[in-house]
Amino acid sequence: MKHKKIRQYDGLYGENQTPLPTNYIFLEHIETRSKGFNWLIQPHIHVHLFQLFFIESGSLEFQTDTTPQRLCAPCILIIPPTILHGFTYSPDVSGRILTLSDTVVESILQELHTVSLFFNSLQILCFSADKQHCFESIMKQIVQINDELFTDQVEKQAMLKVYFSQLFLSLYRLALHKKDQPKIEDLTLKHFRTFQKNIRNAEYPKSVPQFAEELAVSPVHLNRICHAVVGKSASLLVKEYLMEQAQKYLLHTSYSVSEISYLMRFEYPNYFAKLFKKHTGLSPKEFRKMNVYEYRPD
Repeated sequence: MKHKKIRQYDGLYGENQTPLPTNYIFLEHIETRSKGFNWLIQPHIHVHLFQLFFIESGSLEFQTDTTPQRLCAPCILIIPPTILHGFTYSPDVSGRILTLSDTVVESILQELHTVSLFFNSLQILCFSADKQHCFESIMKQIVQINDELFTDQVEKQAMLKVYFSQLFLSLYRLALHKKDQPKIEDLTLKHFRTFQKNIRNAEYPKSVPQFAEELAVSPVHLNRICHAVVGKSASLLVKEYLMEQAQKYLLHTSYSVSEISYLMRFEYPNYFAKLFKKHTGLSPKEFRKMNVYEYRPD
């Protein structure tokens, strides 16, 4: 039996998978690529690319791990590496897609630990009529980036880094809650960011003590770090990541539950099914039945 696999791209959607440079930056109009795919971008992941979608007009159905969401302009989507995403655009959609390698983003945010945490997870920013000016301010920054990116100026890379820092900080400020945020020490945030990255890149099975050893801290201290930043234990964060990957397999491939268990390096399928049900409240088979996503071939 031929299995439907999760689409995984080292480069941009629909292109030949030639490895991209570590300093990759690209900005394009949404309609340029999407029109060629009849406004349908199948669910996929990028291994090492951050993407920011700026929707200026029209609407879209956004597909991530589970239930599709209907979004209308103006809105902004921030999608870090390995996050499953797909789109069905309305033909009147317009906007921009900014794509950057994870190396570029890390170099920009290396001293901005709190902001970096924000960009490590999927973010959707929607703008009501009274906040239209906020979106327009962001788009002015995108125009600046576009002009710098596609012209030959002195110290181009330095200027782009300034523009990207300004953009990321502006987006972070827009997303902040009005309530005061707890102050977290920079070293704690740095350790947590590294832990998140190590969770994504790990070869499982891997234990919390092994993750702690990579950070040169004790498992107890790693748990303190995780509780300080997100209020969860280290083991729960690892399990949540594994269950997110399991949901991707269940919704977007035709692998059996036993095969998914094997792919995720679980020794026993029964243990995998038990852990999945504890996390979601449903068995893997029940989850798949309740979240059927119609597969549409390219």
